[in-house]
Amino acid sequence: DSPDIMWVKPEQRGIFPLEKFHIPRSLKKTVRQDLFSVRTNTAFRQVMELCASPEAGRDETWINDDILDAYVELHRQGAAHSVEAYRDGELVGGLYGVSIGGAFFGESMFSLATDASKVALCHLVARLKFGGYRLLDTQFITPHLARFGAVEMPAESYKGLLNDALSTQGHWQTLGDQISGSTIVQLITQTS
Repeated sequence: DSPDIMWVKPEQRGIFPLEKFHIPRSLKKTVRQDLFSVRTNTAFRQVMELCASPEAGRDETWINDDILDAYVELHRQGAAHSVEAYRDGELVGGLYGVSIGGAFFGESMFSLATDASKVALCHLVARLKFGGYRLLDTQFITPHLARFGAVEMPAESYKGLLNDALSTQGHWQTLGDQISGSTIVQLITQTS
């Protein structure tokens, strides 16, 4: 409920090197089984609300009403995107972030069903690789993200990667929705 908006500039920046994204074997199987229907940009506001909700296991959140409204406006303008995982027509996992040039800045994710956010993350990585993105920024590293190959780097090194990513244009819509899990795994595991 805080009206404050915090600006954070970590000294150690978390990123996913897209070419080294790691899918654990059991998750590959889950992705290939298409247990979730994965869509993009169909429930952006709801994804943000669930990322901030106690329902998704959050006791505290940095997502206040001002931030929610600002990101929804970025989404309306085409600069923010969501990836949503549905099961039996119900939104059970997802993530959202901001796209600038060839960089995608992951902001938050949630899961109401086992592996739902992980499947959404795999779909995001495949979409970014296929669309020519060069950087997936996670801001910070958690043990959960490290399992997938996220790494930390000094802010100065990060600036070079960021400048490179901003000098190109990623294409979000190049990969349509309703892509099979097998195709997602193939896109992630193929070398660039």
